[in-house]
Amino acid sequence: MSEDADAIRHWWRTAIIDMAPGRIAFRGHPIEELIGTVGFAEMVWLMTRGELPSPAQAALLECALVAGVDHGPQAPSIAAARMAATCGVGLNNVMATGINMLGDVHGGAGEQCAALYYDIATRIGDGAALRPAVVAGLDAWRARHGRIVSGFGHRFHKPEDPRAPRLMALVRAAAEQGTVPGHFADIAEAVQAEIGRERASPIAMNIDGATAVIFCELGFPAPLSRGLFCLSRAVGILAHGWEQMQQGGRNKGPMPPRFLPEYDSDA
Repeated sequence: MSEDADAIRHWWRTAIIDMAPGRIAFRGHPIEELIGTVGFAEMVWLMTRGELPSPAQAALLECALVAGVDHGPQAPSIAAARMAATCGVGLNNVMATGINMLGDVHGGAGEQCAALYYDIATRIGDGAALRPAVVAGLDAWRARHGRIVSGFGHRFHKPEDPRAPRLMALVRAAAEQGTVPGHFADIAEAVQAEIGRERASPIAMNIDGATAVIFCELGFPAPLSRGLFCLSRAVGILAHGWEQMQQGGRNKGPMPPRFLPEYDSDA
């Protein structure tokens, strides 16, 4: 093999897929053996982790993916997708528009929250008790990110985000069955309680805080939390984009045309 041919062959290296004419295998599993035998959550796990999960692990991951699918047109990602759908672009562009809205503030909070949980877990592993580890973890978080703690509090759902208690109950059930350890559920609830003590009023754990518990319990690295949320929310973005295409409309902006933004000459 010539040096150029060898360089071309080794330009990309992957352990994810072995593909050649007549052969497709994901992580060593021939595609024909996966089709009809595993679900989508199992495929997500296989592709990102390199192995198939247990049925119980896959079921818990699927719970998190289902919970984050949609939050309505007031969510920036959904609103952006629906506006894009009125601009004459294709459905793939509509989806890309919505997914590209998922950043640190909207959609990235799960990653940040998972990082907080992992930091607190490390402090506990180093010998700290739960509450001191939580206090130190929150102090370190705020020094880097500011006062608001990702995963807690919600603009609409007060005093409770209806998704979080259900997810936490499923984590607790999974812990009782030995599917997950349950340590991150303890950490999350301790963080929630500590923030509530600081503000002298309860605070909701939101979808990001609860799904981050599941992702940490299942051993997903914090950065994958954002990607997993994007997979989840892509379903809602797809549905809203498609619905808007059926409804029609042209060049719809964020407000009806009769409402104009406030002009501020000092801005």
